[in-house]
Amino acid sequence: MAKGMKVLVAERIADEGITALEEVGLQVNFSPKISREELLSIIGEYDALIVRSATKVDEELYEYATNLKVVGRAGNGVDNIDMNGASKRGIIVANTPDANTVTTAEHTIALMLASNRRIPQADAMIHRREWDRTKFKGAELFGKTLGIVGLGRIGSKVCVRMKAFGMRVIAYDPYIADERFERFGAEKKDTLMDLMKEVDFLTIHTPKTWETMGLVGKEEFAAAKDGLRVVNCARGGLIDEDALYEGLESGKVAAAAIDVLKDEPNLTSPLLNSDKVIFTPHLGADTYEAQLNVGIAVAQEVIDVLDGKMVPNAVNLPSLGATEMEGLFDYLKLGERLGNLYYGIFQDPIESMQITFSGEAANFDKKTITLAVLKGIFEPVMSGRVNYVNAGVIAEEEGIAIATVENEGEIRFNNLLKVKINGHQGSHTFAGMVTGENEIRINRIDHYFFDIKPTKNMLFIVNEDKPGRIGEVGAVAGSLDLNIGSMQCAPDNKGNAMIILSVDKELAEDEVKQFTDIDGILMAKYVKIYNE
Repeated sequence: MAKGMKVLVAERIADEGITALEEVGLQVNFSPKISREELLSIIGEYDALIVRSATKVDEELYEYATNLKVVGRAGNGVDNIDMNGASKRGIIVANTPDANTVTTAEHTIALMLASNRRIPQADAMIHRREWDRTKFKGAELFGKTLGIVGLGRIGSKVCVRMKAFGMRVIAYDPYIADERFERFGAEKKDTLMDLMKEVDFLTIHTPKTWETMGLVGKEEFAAAKDGLRVVNCARGGLIDEDALYEGLESGKVAAAAIDVLKDEPNLTSPLLNSDKVIFTPHLGADTYEAQLNVGIAVAQEVIDVLDGKMVPNAVNLPSLGATEMEGLFDYLKLGERLGNLYYGIFQDPIESMQITFSGEAANFDKKTITLAVLKGIFEPVMSGRVNYVNAGVIAEEEGIAIATVENEGEIRFNNLLKVKINGHQGSHTFAGMVTGENEIRINRIDHYFFDIKPTKNMLFIVNEDKPGRIGEVGAVAGSLDLNIGSMQCAPDNKGNAMIILSVDKELAEDEVKQFTDIDGILMAKYVKIYNE
């Protein structure tokens, strides 16, 4: 590491993190109250920038940050950081996704226990100098069924700990292979409804995406047994707050414990009107240990990057030479887009995959492009933990076998990247290319061939190939006030066709259903393309 490299810490981290930076000879400017104007005026002097969630690391900042090599995010999400801008400039962005997983799991359990035994309400009564034991009868956890929605980093830790309480644990996660359920001792449920019918306690641990917003709503609560107890320490809005309130009022739900609200910090939720709910103000990651871990972890990430080492939590592409990046970057974007399509259209756990490189695509680093495909596959369903460094590790943990092949004889398009994914229920093929104008095109999904530029919001519809279908699709799009940027129709030789639309906004599940309600429509899937 070059002595005298400079690090700007623009938001507060633990003192131990600052000390770790200084001990290796870095010059540290700790300015947690720095103004935007001052930040832009001095960032050109710095090799590294450490932020939390408030500082916007965007194109404007990059224009001034001529020496910047790494952005360290003290925490998990990177919504405040322009990833494409960093990757194009060879700037590594590293976060600390694992520093608070234990803390959040423990908070989930604490809320489960406190809500179940009504501990906050009992404490408040005693402070009012009252004494009445009859109001606070709870239930034992032992022998009860805990349902976990999302068996990722935090959900799996909750699973292990609650099994020690003697609970039966069932879980629903359509993106996790069977092996992971077995590893943590959770019974797999194939649908959310199957899980809801059996649970006594419910906790949710999924990322916040268009697909998971309102994931647990009226229909799910209606399917549950009376007396359900609910915990949410993940993200506000994953559980429909109106539906949960109705369940509390009707008695379907006995109690709830909520750490996150949809409109936080604005206290507008109907749940605030129920005395059956206990709240904490998004404290899942707030322990001394977690904040200490985050501070030390982000400092070490920055130290390792400046020392030329590969970091375990690089969220974007590791630094490459400008010439190599110029050609490779387009294929990385293509790989990510092809990966985004898989779980966007299909919900079948992956067993194996084969990536075929044809034409110019075969001349680039296949390992890095493979990581791009994996990143694209996992990114929509494992928010916060997928990057170019750990995508391969995730695939290995999930037991996914990966093969790469050069020039398999695919000559339909030049410079082709083809991804064949084998799931539990069958195989699916995706292909795309980079044109001479460095434009990314998607050319194939299974046996449908077309040529379309991927955009942020896309709709894929499979229909019987009969007259009038496109007009009916257009009519529904119009009723939803969708602006269609482009549309293509790709027929197959079996009497069906795929209609691909680029639209101007995200679609909710009930909006997508309006397309499947059309006679002759066999499938409709909205796909969000990440980092478009």
